[in-house]
Amino acid sequence: MVGCSGSYPGPDSVASCYLLEAEERGRVWRVLLDLGNGALGELHKYADPLAIDAVLLSHLHADHCLDLCGYYVMRKYHPTGPQPRIPVWGPPDTAGRMARAYDLPSNPGMTEEFEFKAYSGPFSIGPFAIVPVPVDHPVDAFGLRVTVGGATIGYSGDTGPCDGLDRVAAGVQLFLAEASFRLGDANPPNVHLTGTDCGDAASRACVERLVLTHVPPWFDKEHALAEARSVFSGQIELAEPGATYDL
Repeated sequence: MVGCSGSYPGPDSVASCYLLEAEERGRVWRVLLDLGNGALGELHKYADPLAIDAVLLSHLHADHCLDLCGYYVMRKYHPTGPQPRIPVWGPPDTAGRMARAYDLPSNPGMTEEFEFKAYSGPFSIGPFAIVPVPVDHPVDAFGLRVTVGGATIGYSGDTGPCDGLDRVAAGVQLFLAEASFRLGDANPPNVHLTGTDCGDAASRACVERLVLTHVPPWFDKEHALAEARSVFSGQIELAEPGATYDL
């Protein structure tokens, strides 16, 4: 868990970023799920940012993608020289969105540093088998299922309750679910999940472990945890920066 604050970096955590590591062919492969604002600096605590093999962006809101700007600078101007291109997967027009974010011309934008790819179906990066699933959010957004061997993580990204969320969660060992809203508030539809929504989805999907993330700094995370526990009897906890899960 590199960063788990919802909507913007908070006093206890930077925005969304999760580091996945797996060994194959004698080396460790590293993939990032999202790279939200503040996350690149925090990543240095856990891995060499130049050793990342790919970045998977769930959607193009700032708290999930904006530190790709700093990562572009790092890979382009590092004192050891320009770094090899690595794939950045995301919704359509990720390349254009990131060029605009750093006020670059669209050609080349960041395409000399990153190989931008749009989600269109399952794909693999080293040992990671990835299935992107469209979910319900005001912009193009994807949940992600990531499998290595017999272990699967489901990451909700940002979404309201939807069939895609259930597909992401189905039978996973670890379900990383955003809990941005509270039950009983006047929440707009098709934007985010409550803790109760997360627990309901985990229960329907028979997940082994539910980890609540993306709680905004203006809310008490324990409230989200209590909501989820009221409807899900399995293992459940709050995401915390630096937490590590071995599957």
